[in-house]
Amino acid sequence: MGKLVTQEALKRRRDFLIVGGLVPEGRPYVRQDMGKATGTGFVGAGLYDNIEFIIPIADAVIDFSTVESSMSVVRACVEYRKALVLGTTGFDEKQMKWIEFAATKTPILLAANTSKTVNLMYELSERAAQVIGGESDIEIIEMHDKDKLDAPSGTAKELGGAIAGQLGKELSEISDYGRTGKRQEGHIGFHSVRAGDISSTHTVIFGMMGERLEITHRAYDWRTYAKGALEGALFLKGKEPGLYTFRDVLAEKGRQEEGQK
Repeated sequence: MGKLVTQEALKRRRDFLIVGGLVPEGRPYVRQDMGKATGTGFVGAGLYDNIEFIIPIADAVIDFSTVESSMSVVRACVEYRKALVLGTTGFDEKQMKWIEFAATKTPILLAANTSKTVNLMYELSERAAQVIGGESDIEIIEMHDKDKLDAPSGTAKELGGAIAGQLGKELSEISDYGRTGKRQEGHIGFHSVRAGDISSTHTVIFGMMGERLEITHRAYDWRTYAKGALEGALFLKGKEPGLYTFRDVLAEKGRQEEGQK
């Protein structure tokens, strides 16, 4: 994702000036030009393994990394009051509480998925839950490559949360992960597949007697997430501290486009 965000930002020099990239400590390309790691040619910004050096000189930070690394980035963004697009997933309840607190100090876009189409999928799933959720058996199946760290995915959890909200429930009350026994009435089942180089795929099933509705999103190119992350960074420009979602990004963009008509 770091490579793709860099590549896409370079295409939009009127909107973005890259000031540096953060990499794991001890990599051979530390303090070299970002092009060494991104394959973009000369970027004019360096790669650093010191958060305290790179974050203070940025206006906004885009983070797609690991939970542990992201928590360090969040703390630094709070300290230096930098806007943050947080694309990492897999945070536990305690870590989410800290992120929520951090958002009272600086604007944070919590984006488990920065694809416009996936966020449309959230809306479609909510609408289906409104109409047929009470009479459906709801299952969420998500598939990723073998190296994905968290399961279920952050996107699957957001889908489940959106559906549960329409049912008037807390997701924690009605979620079953990796079911091994009989289906429990009124619960949402989550199933995670990790194999090979399978691209990100999410399916929501509303199963009824005699018919079913399936809503599926398949990603073929991660570049769409990089483009969305950059849109998220622009959205945060000038925003007050708060915890934002990608739906807020799309809603603002929609208002802007409507105003231009």
